[in-house]
Amino acid sequence: MAGDQPPKPLKVAIVHDWLVGGGAERVVQELHQLFPDAPIYTSYATDEWRKRLDNKVVTGWLQHFGFMRKFMVLGRIWWFTHLDLNDYDLVISSSGNGEAFGVRTGKNTTHICYCHTPTHYYWRNYDLYLQNPGFGPLNWLARLGLRALVRPLRKWDLKASKRPDYYIANSSHIQADIKTYYGRDSVVIHPPIDTDRFAQAGSPPRKGFITAGRQVPQKMTHLIVEACTTLGVPLTVIGRGPEHERLQKIAGPTVTFPENVTDQQMATYMASAEAFLFAAQDDFGVTPVEAMATGTPVIAYKAGGAFDYIQEGKTGLFFTEQSVQSLSNAITDFPKHTFDHAAIRSFARDFSPQTFDAKMTDFIDQVLANR
Repeated sequence: MAGDQPPKPLKVAIVHDWLVGGGAERVVQELHQLFPDAPIYTSYATDEWRKRLDNKVVTGWLQHFGFMRKFMVLGRIWWFTHLDLNDYDLVISSSGNGEAFGVRTGKNTTHICYCHTPTHYYWRNYDLYLQNPGFGPLNWLARLGLRALVRPLRKWDLKASKRPDYYIANSSHIQADIKTYYGRDSVVIHPPIDTDRFAQAGSPPRKGFITAGRQVPQKMTHLIVEACTTLGVPLTVIGRGPEHERLQKIAGPTVTFPENVTDQQMATYMASAEAFLFAAQDDFGVTPVEAMATGTPVIAYKAGGAFDYIQEGKTGLFFTEQSVQSLSNAITDFPKHTFDHAAIRSFARDFSPQTFDAKMTDFIDQVLANR
């Protein structure tokens, strides 16, 4: 009888803006673990990420343009909107500052968008990107293109935002932005963070402060370097990016820049610090939570995703202005507080891949049942 037939396997596709490295790619990697047979459509992928995703990555003609793909917004829109995804039961787009969420799906397909952010340079941070797009010598070209195309691109972005059936936000901050810019409701599921790897760093003696991440203007790392230089306190700065040389020039003798730091060394550096310093208004903030997984409290700018993991006086402290003085005040105030490093490590486990998997699976099961 027909009712005795086994259920048809769910046919799933994953779509992502590009695969080059970062927190968004970790979401894709975890989705791949949940759906190992699903193809992963993207505009560009490095060889490393193809291997990490078991060669399930599908790219097209944009793959051949290398660095210049960053300027090819219209090309990316065309490519994503011309993917044929009609035969899939479930499409999960992982998108932020890109176009993957704008794919078209069939009437019998459920499309869930895991949104890392509505595109910064169209909406919240348009003026900031005009000041410094982060393309170095090609900043002039990025500014020219953004000014010329922002109006039609905003129009497309809004139209595309209606295509997903459901939204997942990576933080309560992004949940609010999805509502503000797209008029869509969403649920919050924090991105997966390999808390176990950082928890294994142990409990070495703690001295000085640390910051880590891509050194771009939006991260405001210069505030951290200037504050620690002014106070004369030890600071370890890990990472690379367009701001690297500038940061080295403004750094005093108490600031060090380790090179070629391995994953194991990163965990040890974090576990050896009194606190992790974070000056950006970030969508979520993976690196601060990695530091918390070692038991290290975080001193963060009071904005963005930090509200989801800073419990003031328990997991860290806030400073209220993106200024050297405000951060300096927080660093000076820090020794007055006592933090339970084991409790911070325990709190960070709420952001583990296992938690992400369970929440994603529950959400997917719920929406598929509703359909």
